[in-house]
Amino acid sequence: MRVVLAEDSLLLREGLVRLLEEADASVVAAVGDGEALVAAVEAQRPDVAVVDVRMPPTFTDEGLRAALEVRERWPSTGILVLSQYVEETYAGDLLAAGGGVGYLLKDRVSKLTELADALTRVAEGGTVLDPEVVAALLSRRRRRDPLAELSPRERDVLGLMAEGRTNTAIGRGLVITPGAVEKHISSIFTKLGLAPSGDDHRRVKAVLAWLRT
Repeated sequence: MRVVLAEDSLLLREGLVRLLEEADASVVAAVGDGEALVAAVEAQRPDVAVVDVRMPPTFTDEGLRAALEVRERWPSTGILVLSQYVEETYAGDLLAAGGGVGYLLKDRVSKLTELADALTRVAEGGTVLDPEVVAALLSRRRRRDPLAELSPRERDVLGLMAEGRTNTAIGRGLVITPGAVEKHISSIFTKLGLAPSGDDHRRVKAVLAWLRT
């Protein structure tokens, strides 16, 4: 798997390069700002761009904006965004870009197996959300609960869907059968008014409905 990395801290960038290579990724470029990220993706056409949210010059959302530009210009490139903090709005903006995206806290990438799994899922068009981000979003949803019709178990299923888990992984995590997972997901789609469509990905739309309200 070919990866372009964007991280402004030289020490952290070098550490991430080593971790990515240990996760069987080939880092074809490692840069320090959003503009350089876009140029590197254009030159290298990687499978995944791994991007810090906050980069020069203002250290606000330059990395995220560069990642969204990459997605717009090269839709097949997976995007894995790293952040020091749980930033709900950024996670929502990223998910709105469609599949093949991920949002992890930097502490999580020190776990090699989780980093490798996230890279693979993003490269294959899946969606990955850090569990702490999901927990924060769940907390916000409970304060302003627009999904009141969902049962507690359906909320659990939707939370794991937001992390990008497959039906098999959801069943394993909640200790329920694959058939039960499918029934919960079908019920979630019905309650959110998400009819079958050849043009839309209902799993992504369900997560977005949950994040945005």
